Amino acid sequence: MIGIRQKLVLGFGGLLLIVVAIGVLTIRHIDALGGAIDVILRQNYRSVVACQKMTESLDRIDSGALFTFAGHYDDGMTTIHENEQNFRHALRVELGNITLPGEHQKAMQINTLFFRYNFIIKQVTDLSISFPERQRRYFTDLLPLSQQIKQLSAQVLEMNQANMQAANDNARQMAASAHNTMLSAIFASAIIALLFSFRSHRWILMPIKKLSASVEEIRKGNLDLVLDTTSKDEIGQLSQSFNDMAATLRKMRKSDQDKLYRSRRVTQEVFKVLPLPIAVLDANGQVAVSTDTAERYFGLKAGVFVQDIGHDWLKGVWQKTVRQGSATESEEGHDYIQHFDGRSEYFFQPVAVPVPFSAEREEFTGTALIFRDVTQLHEQLELKRSVIATVSHQLRTPLTSLRMSVHLLLEERIGHLNEQQADLLLSARDESERLARMLDDLLELNRIESGKAPMNIIPVSPFRLSGEGIEPFMLHATDQGVAIVNTIHEGLPDVIADPERIKHVFANLLSNALRFTSPGGKVTISAAEEDEKIKFSVEDTGNGIASEHLEHLFERFYRVPGQKAKSGIGLGLSIVKEIVEAQGGTVGAENVEGKGSVFYFTLPVRQDNQ
Repeated sequence: MIGIRQKLVLGFGGLLLIVVAIGVLTIRHIDALGGAIDVILRQNYRSVVACQKMTESLDRIDSGALFTFAGHYDDGMTTIHENEQNFRHALRVELGNITLPGEHQKAMQINTLFFRYNFIIKQVTDLSISFPERQRRYFTDLLPLSQQIKQLSAQVLEMNQANMQAANDNARQMAASAHNTMLSAIFASAIIALLFSFRSHRWILMPIKKLSASVEEIRKGNLDLVLDTTSKDEIGQLSQSFNDMAATLRKMRKSDQDKLYRSRRVTQEVFKVLPLPIAVLDANGQVAVSTDTAERYFGLKAGVFVQDIGHDWLKGVWQKTVRQGSATESEEGHDYIQHFDGRSEYFFQPVAVPVPFSAEREEFTGTALIFRDVTQLHEQLELKRSVIATVSHQLRTPLTSLRMSVHLLLEERIGHLNEQQADLLLSARDESERLARMLDDLLELNRIESGKAPMNIIPVSPFRLSGEGIEPFMLHATDQGVAIVNTIHEGLPDVIADPERIKHVFANLLSNALRFTSPGGKVTISAAEEDEKIKFSVEDTGNGIASEHLEHLFERFYRVPGQKAKSGIGLGLSIVKEIVEAQGGTVGAENVEGKGSVFYFTLPVRQDNQ
């Protein structure tokens, strides 16, 4: 039996021999061509250049001699000396690069003639000799000698050029021979490759194609496929193993289907009795299983797509979870979902949790929708708001009477006060005013949370908002010795906001910044565009706030330890947070302890259709 390995060795072995033969022939021809080119470039080229330089130097020496006749003696002598050195250098190069028969004899003749030439040029340029005599020697002795040297140099140049041409012809012949040899080797390789390709198609490719088609059938779920195993080579052995694998897969599929059916039935039965509305969606948003409450309250029936139910907020939560790959709560504006069941009212908070494929694989196979029952929490919040509103309203009447009584006593309309009585009444007046502000803050916070606070949302420029917010504090800052710097420019796009409410936000943030900034410090107001929102920042140069307190600053009644008792009860920043979030923005704080604090809030940018 000839196996696939032997077949591949047989086919590729012949190709390997051809490749080795081609490689050896190529290397030999390349070496020969390299030697021929080396002869052209190395042995003859230097002699050609040297002869050209000797001829050029002689011409310039002659020109220098003529300069001395024309009255430019110094320039002529400089030219003669420089080119005499150039001629000697070129002659030495030629004498050291003798490669052709007869070249050495001619080079020595040039050397002898130049010795005589050099002797005569000294006489021609000797000023002690009369000018007519110098001219006679130039034309009768020097010029013919120069012509003889040039003729000999030209003969040496022609000898080297003729040899270069011969070497070039030889290189061309060798290249043509290599070209023909390579064509023959390539043709032989192509014939062997075609023969091997034809045989390999029957030996290897056809069985592999059949095997690939069978794999595709199994991928489609056809596990009943059986391959032909008549061949005894590796393909036949692989086909037999493939049949065994298919049989094992059929058994495993039957077992897995039984387990999956049991698990699905158990899940469905357990889900039906769960009290909370819960639904599991597949990757396409189709409900796979759900509780009775999820089906009854929100229409999450098995087989229904979440996009078709009609709840946009539910579709948004699911899409956000799929996009981010993490647990997502309801979007802004849908914190609580109200549902009526008969005469009962329920409130739910939807949460979408991605369901991973397995602990080893990170991709998600679906999404679990869980509706937390927050009815009791919502009722407690409503009760708290109602109690706060009632108590605040009930306290305002006696507090107003108390404040009026204190003011009447201080005006001494019903009798004179001694100094101690006046101090006590002043303290009572301050505390009653502080209590009134607390009640106002509680009522304002309650109105905003309940949605009863009117909002006049209009397009307004950030420059105008900052200017109106800063103006009431300029005089107080000057008296305190603190500089307020507004860096907001007019080029920022308009935001959608309630100017009066934002003025309250600036008032709270600026009053806090001025309270904690020492004389000589600075409060900076800035704004920048970020993700279709404008971020306003109020930065001071105070002592900063410890990092463990930053996340609690906007909570109700939270006060950073160490503050004075009259600094407030911790409702100012809570009101800021409610005002900003009611207008679609966010708030936050950051700082480097000891270098000041930065409080910021964002407002949405006005869109073209707003």
